[in-house]
Amino acid sequence: MKQTINKKRFILYLWIGLAWFILWEITIIAQEPETFWQRTVNEIWRDIYLIALNCILFEFIVPFITRKRRYLLYNMLIGVFLIWAMLMLYSFGLYGWRALGVATGVYTSYRADTDFYEEVSFHMGSSVASIFFFGIIRHIYYYQQLKQATQKLRIEKQEAELNYLKSQTNPHFLFNTLNNIYALARDKSDLAPESILRLSKILRYMLYETGGAYIAIEQELKIITDYIALETLRYDESLRINFNHDVEDMKQALPPLLLIPLVENAFKHGVSETRMDPFIDIHLSVNKRQLLFVVKNSVDSTEATKTVHENIGLSNLRRQLELLYNEYDLAVQQEKAGFVATLKINLASHV
Repeated sequence: MKQTINKKRFILYLWIGLAWFILWEITIIAQEPETFWQRTVNEIWRDIYLIALNCILFEFIVPFITRKRRYLLYNMLIGVFLIWAMLMLYSFGLYGWRALGVATGVYTSYRADTDFYEEVSFHMGSSVASIFFFGIIRHIYYYQQLKQATQKLRIEKQEAELNYLKSQTNPHFLFNTLNNIYALARDKSDLAPESILRLSKILRYMLYETGGAYIAIEQELKIITDYIALETLRYDESLRINFNHDVEDMKQALPPLLLIPLVENAFKHGVSETRMDPFIDIHLSVNKRQLLFVVKNSVDSTEATKTVHENIGLSNLRRQLELLYNEYDLAVQQEKAGFVATLKINLASHV
């Protein structure tokens, strides 16, 4: 058997052995208080043997027996032999360890009137109890370790997916904005330089202020305001935009660029395709950690009855919400008067 045990695992058995020792100490205090110190030394001597034996059993013998082999009979024979050998060590071996302690003056015998086999049976009982104790505690420890590792892996996977979604959303947002600037430049509009300046402000914000997991709501409002100002450069005075908010604490945390896809969607798939009376109504309220974000926009009369198909922005937003919050609701519906997107989030339910 080439298997080795690392220091961390060995320390685990020392801690389990300490717990086993404390249980026996409680028993000694309750039943044999007059010989407490002598019996404490006896228990320390016996625990040294049991810790080493249980460590060998669970770290070497059990893995060796359960190893897959080509021949089942061969595996069974090895298993029977090793189990028999360990039983000998737990019974006669522990008795021999006790005898060594008595011979060296470390161990004090209190069972001088018992015969050899009775003494072996007595120590065998405590050995079997230690096997169950060490096995149960070891199983609980490694189960918790596995649970924590699985949880950590799940969190890392979610973080990787969330970062991927963000990396998709930002270029998508930038691509649409550049298309708008291209349209102004193609028409040789005097507003093209201003649109580039506003875009540079938005890019600066995206590069330097959205790298963390959270930003203040006031920062999210600022990027929405700048984006609306950039988009309205393409439209004449016929476009009606209403943006209002009711936020009790502007410093509340929010994942960066979480709300912008709904605003972007209102421009790209709403007013840009509306010929008569284009409008966008945006309302944000955050009270008692309950966020409500409603975006309404006009749609062309010929599009009003069509089924809503979520684009990449809405799909990514929905998946981000799944990864970020336990309590949320995103509803998108197309009505006769326009398109309505409603987002509700319990900010306190962040994963």
